[in-house]
Amino acid sequence: MKVKIVNRSGFDAPFYATELSAGMDLKAAIEEPVELGPLCRAMVPTGLYIELPAGYEAQVRPRSGLAAKHGVTVCNSPGTIDADYRGEIKVILVNVSNEKFVINPGERIAQMVIAKYEKIEWEEVEQLGETERGTGGFGSTGVK
Repeated sequence: MKVKIVNRSGFDAPFYATELSAGMDLKAAIEEPVELGPLCRAMVPTGLYIELPAGYEAQVRPRSGLAAKHGVTVCNSPGTIDADYRGEIKVILVNVSNEKFVINPGERIAQMVIAKYEKIEWEEVEQLGETERGTGGFGSTGVK
């Protein structure tokens, strides 16, 4: 599938790092380092603009290394970029650690996955079908 992109980042367009990668890294299109203090958030520009076909969305997700090593994640994870959005892709990063984190120009800050979706129509009913699980949730299926 071809997707139109305008790249004003100054870096290469996002790409798949391996043949089986689902996501492409997004880089910080900033001119100077940005300090992200503990429990602070920032909207970081990527310099990218895309045109997705109808029926697709781009999901912006955290990079596991940033989350595990530094406590930096995507605040509205996953963030959705709709097919009719034409503005710059920006990533809302949040630092949930106790230490400051510095975002450097060109740093890989998130990943983007393109996903197909379907529209639904609601069918209002008086009750739903029965299942073994029923209304159990939030840990109701056990810990093992």
